[in-house]
Amino acid sequence: MRLWTLHPKYLDQKGLVALWREALLAQAVLNGQTRGYTRHPQLIRFRQTAAPAASIALYLLEVHREALKRGYSFDNTKIGPTEGAELIVATSGQLEYEWVHLKEKLQVRAPSLLMNIQSISLPDPHPLFPIVPGIVAEWERLKE
Repeated sequence: MRLWTLHPKYLDQKGLVALWREALLAQAVLNGQTRGYTRHPQLIRFRQTAAPAASIALYLLEVHREALKRGYSFDNTKIGPTEGAELIVATSGQLEYEWVHLKEKLQVRAPSLLMNIQSISLPDPHPLFPIVPGIVAEWERLKE
């Protein structure tokens, strides 16, 4: 499961569809509707909010907006209520780490998209995440 800090506009088709599915799974976990993935590190920052399910729903809304821009038909009725959702502070180090990670994925599955974004030094974050200076998040599973 990868709930990107970076804006979903940078994802290729496969990445955006996967993000939608994974964020819906995260929403189910945070709503107590599944027994799997309950300890997944990607959920830590959502659980630290006063309304985790509302915060993931707000996250999903932006993924849905991006899908609509591309002409995809993601079902927005699957998104839960956003009342009480909170912004989640993320670090520049986390955003940078994910940017490198995404570019590695795009090199294999969408090289033409990679060429279009290669000149961007730091991507826009998902609107749920205001960015502050800092290192990679403690919950991140760093690649060797």
